Amino acid sequence: MLKKVLLFGLGGAVVLTVGILLGHFGIKDDSSSSECAQEAARDVDENFVTQFIEEVAAIQIEENLRTLTRVPHMATTAGDEATVKYMLSRWQDPDNGLDDAWREEYKVYLSFPNETVPNKVTVVSSSGSVLFTGTEKEKPYGPEQEDEAVVQPYAAYGPPGHAKGKLVYANEGKVSDYEYLNKTMNLAGTIAIVKYGGAGRAAKAINGALFGVAGVLVYTEPRDINDGKMSDSSETYPHSWYLPPTGVERGSFNTHFGDMLTPYLAAKGDSVIPEADITGIPPIPIQPIGFQDAYELICELDGPGAPEAWQGAFNCTYNVGGPGFKSTSKFNSSDVQLDIYNWAELRNSSNVMGIIRGSVEPDRYVIYGNHRDSWVHGAIDPSSGTAVMLEITRVLGKMVKAGKWRPRRSIIFGSWGAEEFGLIGSTEYAEVIFNAFLLTGDILSPLTNATLRAQASPIAQSVVFTASKQVKTPASDLSVYDNWIRYFNRTSPTHGLIPQVPYLTGAGSDYAPFMHFLGITSMDISYTYDRSKTKARIYPAYHTAYDTFDYSSKYIDPGFTSHQTVARVAGNVLLRLADSLLLPFSCSDYAESLEQYLSTAVESFNEKLAQHGISMGELITHWGHWPLKVRGINDQLMLLDRAFLDPLAFPEKISYRYRYTKHPINIPTPLPLHFPIRHVIWASRSSSVATFPGLADAFEQAEKTNLKQDWDQVHKQLSIVTQAIEGAAHTLEEVI
Repeated sequence: MLKKVLLFGLGGAVVLTVGILLGHFGIKDDSSSSECAQEAARDVDENFVTQFIEEVAAIQIEENLRTLTRVPHMATTAGDEATVKYMLSRWQDPDNGLDDAWREEYKVYLSFPNETVPNKVTVVSSSGSVLFTGTEKEKPYGPEQEDEAVVQPYAAYGPPGHAKGKLVYANEGKVSDYEYLNKTMNLAGTIAIVKYGGAGRAAKAINGALFGVAGVLVYTEPRDINDGKMSDSSETYPHSWYLPPTGVERGSFNTHFGDMLTPYLAAKGDSVIPEADITGIPPIPIQPIGFQDAYELICELDGPGAPEAWQGAFNCTYNVGGPGFKSTSKFNSSDVQLDIYNWAELRNSSNVMGIIRGSVEPDRYVIYGNHRDSWVHGAIDPSSGTAVMLEITRVLGKMVKAGKWRPRRSIIFGSWGAEEFGLIGSTEYAEVIFNAFLLTGDILSPLTNATLRAQASPIAQSVVFTASKQVKTPASDLSVYDNWIRYFNRTSPTHGLIPQVPYLTGAGSDYAPFMHFLGITSMDISYTYDRSKTKARIYPAYHTAYDTFDYSSKYIDPGFTSHQTVARVAGNVLLRLADSLLLPFSCSDYAESLEQYLSTAVESFNEKLAQHGISMGELITHWGHWPLKVRGINDQLMLLDRAFLDPLAFPEKISYRYRYTKHPINIPTPLPLHFPIRHVIWASRSSSVATFPGLADAFEQAEKTNLKQDWDQVHKQLSIVTQAIEGAAHTLEEVI
């Protein structure tokens, strides 16, 4: 019999997401019968995997998506409630549903625009005349955009208020962008127009406030999203996948994940902090607009031309502003005014959960999750992932109901609510699990039809490779693996040429609380577009009223064969984690990644550190004795990422991307928010040096200041990394 083990994995994410969580289970010593012994020793059935792949049907996924996108379903709205009921009906179906399905409700703090008093952007003359009014709704090209439930474009968690001032163009709203402008003009009281990218949504306003900016407009630059295409008469949707001129990217303008009022605890109605103490949200009015309105404003700006890197697709020179408009402009001497009427309240939000109980280890479990809520119809984000998940549960549920299969370990399926407002559903679930000493981990993302792409903890890449080798690409005999390696690849010292699998160093999806706070091995797998043919940073209709079934079926995946391919790969991964006798993870892959980090650190820092009396010798010595490459027992494999947690490693990295307060010299200063970022290896970093994040960031800061306390911080981070690796080595040692 197997010895008692602990297993972990993960769930939840944006767009197409697969979360895999392995919980705690102790196997009883009950092997008296040979039948029980054979069942206990059962491994993954390759014939069943093949049968699963064959039964996943594109037409079923298409119909799932058609149903899921019939109405807008922003979190906690009537459309969302209809989707909750649909998920429950599917998972409670007597013929192909799950063993059980239920809803879990949380009371969460959400932000909305005022339905009766819409947000406004205007250009106002010195006499008070309105010379220009921004578009309040996206232009309709079909019935989807005319649906009354389409939410007006707004910045969720942006504060209500009124701001008026001279306009300036501040590129991406980074601190460095505002610093550039601040050298030649006084930004106090201005309105900044910035484009998406470079800095997080909320950071664009938080950064601007440091310099006295009164309000911010955010637009989607057609050079970044549309390959420069701008005309809806022939170039953009409905004629192609490109964003139309009035399209506006909505989003959550906060800097951390989870319910804002209940850090560390599930949001069950009792707030931990008062609303007035919420941090990490814009301190000044902010509003997203379409590039049609941005064109009208930017091309009228006065002042010197912006740097070349700030220029875009408009047929004018992007000037930075005087501040304000040209003397020859129709807007001469006028101000831009923002009138924002956003409001917030507590709302009930639901996760929908379902389970297939395991036959051998029912209390050890795998979670597969995808978020359900969208900003509008959400065909790609998130409903493509939900449509895929429903097809996987249909195929597996049918097998279970017919008595033809039952997984070794239990599988829990999760449909997360309120993800778009800051990963709320998955985070609240993680907080419940955390308090119950159980946990999760694994994931997938955006969909278009060129190739698979994955991010993962290195220990998990091998199972994705195995699954992708067994699935064919659409209309081809080429395996997904062989196609993938053509688009994204690297040379591994161990394996040779393999697909490139970047690390999960950010917080872009529902893996964040599990990976960065709880140390759970995670993956984020996507089927994506050919990036050699477009410079689009994401699919162009992202978070707009044009992300519809029509858009998906015409321009993203006609025939839904890419959805089918992802379902086959994702389901294959799921089956291997649920049915394998020993978990299909590779410690040698983790070792290789850390060796790469170590090599980069030594090459980049060793000489300079020696000059300050700091030695990397202990780190190098510990690495030489690390037994990663020879150990492979389940509990040690699954606890490996946890070995790299240090709750005090990054007191400044607390589930934020950008969180600033006023500093005497306008340097960003982090403040604590929800989950502390604790993973020593995969925390985010601001340094460009691809190595241990705490060490890299501390070294960069010390080089800038040359202050003793900053070099002491470098020494501290080096010690943290060294001790983490030593601890991981002990995790993998033979048990005596």
